[in-house]
Amino acid sequence: MAKAKIGIIVGSTRIGRFAEFPAKWIAELAGNRGDVEVEIIDLLDYPMNFFGEERTTTAQNETAEVWKKKLREFDGFVVTVAEYNHGPTAVLKNAIDLGEFTQRPVGFVGYGGVGGARAIEQLRLVFVEMGSASVKTGVHISYAEYLTVIKGEKKLGDYAHLNEAATNQLDQLVWWTNALKAARAA
Repeated sequence: MAKAKIGIIVGSTRIGRFAEFPAKWIAELAGNRGDVEVEIIDLLDYPMNFFGEERTTTAQNETAEVWKKKLREFDGFVVTVAEYNHGPTAVLKNAIDLGEFTQRPVGFVGYGGVGGARAIEQLRLVFVEMGSASVKTGVHISYAEYLTVIKGEKKLGDYAHLNEAATNQLDQLVWWTNALKAARAA
């Protein structure tokens, strides 16, 4: 069976964002497996209109089409989820609304208040409406862990419980990826 192609979506575009740390970390963990190919997809590279916005430029519409086309290359996704005001970033929610995730599994690596859990729970509901399968295990980076990484005192891979959660999530993601890929082919 061909390797599953997993896209790691960087879910924040804020200046000074933390999202690159978990994206690179989970991409490295996934890349060390023999059963997946991994690519980081950064929302900074896809400046899109807001879903349904009338003032959308031609360039924004074209970028949204490029975004959809890019997503079609993947069998599954891991999304980094920043939690602001108990929810995900607007740019991430918008990218989901403008994207195509049908019959593809998705996992989440959250950070912020309570490890991004509230934002992830909201996104699980959104992805159901997108026709996606959310894997059970989430990776939740607490504020204390976030601080040690930002300060350069530790790396995310230094935390055994984060590595364990990420490994479990990736195992589930690969299983669902293969199952849904076979179902799509049938």
